[in-house]
Amino acid sequence: MGAYKQLLTSDIIVTPFEVHKDFTFIGGGSLVDPSVGIDRLLGQNITGSLFNPNSDPTTGNLGIQYQRLVYNSVKELYYSNYLSSSYGDQVNLPILIPGRDTEGDRFIGPISNPQYYNYLQTTLSYSKLFPTSSGAYVGVISIPARLFGDYINPGSFSFSEGSINFLTDDGEGNIIFNGETVGNIFYPHGVITITSAGLSNIFDFINSSDITCSFQSSYTIYETQYKCTIRENEYNFTLNPSTISGSTEGTLYGFVTESYFSPYITTVGLYDEQQNLLAIGKLAQPLPSSPTTDTTILINIDR
Repeated sequence: MGAYKQLLTSDIIVTPFEVHKDFTFIGGGSLVDPSVGIDRLLGQNITGSLFNPNSDPTTGNLGIQYQRLVYNSVKELYYSNYLSSSYGDQVNLPILIPGRDTEGDRFIGPISNPQYYNYLQTTLSYSKLFPTSSGAYVGVISIPARLFGDYINPGSFSFSEGSINFLTDDGEGNIIFNGETVGNIFYPHGVITITSAGLSNIFDFINSSDITCSFQSSYTIYETQYKCTIRENEYNFTLNPSTISGSTEGTLYGFVTESYFSPYITTVGLYDEQQNLLAIGKLAQPLPSSPTTDTTILINIDR
């Protein structure tokens, strides 16, 4: 048997905290396994011809992707504002001169070609290079969200081909190879791009079967704490049917009516407004209710 008590808003505290997990995948087979889902793609700037699905070169280990579309997608999402300047083009937006009302407002300056956001990851100014020459290649490593969670933890990514060449991130969104920036990592998307000729052979990193990929995932868990307070004048009588004598119907055993009797609490249940049981908290050992002081039981649930 049980007794109910309504919780107040002040009795519930929700606290977010981040958890991390390290991942390391070794060998080409484990990376192309669909159960892992890490894909490596090659993008090419194909100019002078229309897209033709029957003749355009393809790429991808988990599925067929077109190199032309991979290149264009990477350029549009991450580098469209860095094509003419490695530090980003200047803002190109009109300036509002307010009038007496909205009809009197005036705009001066250009109203087209606005600056693209391109998923900036830091307040620092840093360069992003993207090849635009005909036939230029870019490499892409795509990590699924179910592995990295909310984002890849900055400074945790590494990718190697063989035992010599390896890529790392500097924690600010740059991919480093032999001390030189050769691409970028977009932590919330799990996308790594290789865009510089400083990495002499992009094909090795994309097509090699002798590779190792490591990173640390980040995921936010919400801990909900319920404060269940039992006042000194509450729950001092038990509803347990075992306290009723079987010889006489409805008669309590004598020890239950003594002044020193105190029921024990073993379980706390959380219910919704319709009294549907949602969660059960078991105490490590039975807790006697106190007739002289308030008792508080804290229940923590992670989700």
